[in-house]
Amino acid sequence: MFKNKRKFALWMYPATYEKLEAIYREDNCESRSEFIEKAVNFYIGYLTSKDQASYLPSVVTSTLKSIMAESDNRQSRMLFKLAVEMAVMMNVVAADTNIDPVSLERLRGECVKEVKRLNGSLSFDDAVSWQKG
Repeated sequence: MFKNKRKFALWMYPATYEKLEAIYREDNCESRSEFIEKAVNFYIGYLTSKDQASYLPSVVTSTLKSIMAESDNRQSRMLFKLAVEMAVMMNVVAADTNIDPVSLERLRGECVKEVKRLNGSLSFDDAVSWQKG
């Protein structure tokens, strides 16, 4: 486990040590030494990069890309679930409705106008009052 590793004394301020204690497990490190080694390697990478100004932004950029990818994935799953529920609802309504193609197309056009007017926040109550009015 400690093969090819070197032991040395490390001095740090109590406030720094308290921060280390509070966070090293959150980074999935099994020990303080592992956390410190990761931190040192990160800082060495920062100092030795040819363009230091681009080192941190590339880390931030990759982090943001990961966050965005996960967000897109979540939104895609939710949109899929919503589409399935809409398909079920449309089939239930269609099975019980006799509407001709011309009336359906006219209704679609009116619905587009109404949804635009309401900025996409159409509720079932809005549809009921629109149909009654």
